[in-house]
Amino acid sequence: MNAMHGSTLPFCARTLEIDAEAETVRIVAALRAQLRGPLRKRGLVLGLSGGIDSSVCAALAAKAVGAANVFCLYMPENDSDPESLRLGQLVARTFGLEGVVEDIGPALEAMGCYERRDGFIREVVPDYGPGWSSKIVIASPLTTSGYNISSLVVQSPDGEVQKHRLPAPVYLGIVAATNMKQRMRKQFEYYHADRLNHAVVGTPNRLEYDQGFFVKNGDGAADVKPIAHLYKSQVYQLAEHLGVPEEVRRRPPTTDTYSLAQTQEEFYFALPYDKMDLCLYGLDNGIPAAEVARAVSLSEEQVGFVWTDIASKRKVARYLHLPPQLVEPAQHPF
Repeated sequence: MNAMHGSTLPFCARTLEIDAEAETVRIVAALRAQLRGPLRKRGLVLGLSGGIDSSVCAALAAKAVGAANVFCLYMPENDSDPESLRLGQLVARTFGLEGVVEDIGPALEAMGCYERRDGFIREVVPDYGPGWSSKIVIASPLTTSGYNISSLVVQSPDGEVQKHRLPAPVYLGIVAATNMKQRMRKQFEYYHADRLNHAVVGTPNRLEYDQGFFVKNGDGAADVKPIAHLYKSQVYQLAEHLGVPEEVRRRPPTTDTYSLAQTQEEFYFALPYDKMDLCLYGLDNGIPAAEVARAVSLSEEQVGFVWTDIASKRKVARYLHLPPQLVEPAQHPF
């Protein structure tokens, strides 16, 4: 993957342009080699969320092993947007993929996911209960180089919206309960992968992979991650080339995890993905802050805050990427 910086073009969105056909060929070849070689599997399983990343991965999987050897899962739960299921099924039809709905809501209820989450919320909002909705949001790191402050937004049954600052134990408790959703989905993916002798596809893009926007042993668990090297804006380029439905390509990125609609930048990222991509590329490739600032329409000081936030999230991601720690190597190298 070759970036265009170093040409006569100024640093801008075009810096991240790729040859979509060449990149498709490269990823497809890598998937085939991984399945034939270390994985020794005959096909691929993935969860289809109706989002851009899983849709592109589904299209790449079909090209790599053929539609008949790709199995898709749709895994709604009590807080899911119905559009996620509809769009996921649209993608599967587009590429001729077989799939099945695994409603994880009952399993999450049995595990106490919603009850535990609501219990922590009631420590801040005592009236929270049936008919209420909620989400977690972060303060913008563009205004400070300090710690990100998380807040809880709730909506009562009569439509009143409240925002409350979250004490750390409550924040951690809500997130811990919510993470059950990603881990339950992965349980179903590996069940079907084991049943079919397939490998599980992880769908993070470079921004998510680098910044730790995934749950350890949840959506972070996979056998292959075919787009983890691509910036999200490059994933959109591949989506257009591969024929991902326009309705999916137009859908704003969302977490689809909380009962209130929540964008990714509300929950985790400092900026929309296109600007985050350029800030991340600029930091990693030594682009001066002034050039990055011009490209993303921010001040140099604000770019500095974003870079500080990137570094902070990389510290979180370091733990998420760690394998289990051993006293000494306990396995013969293959």
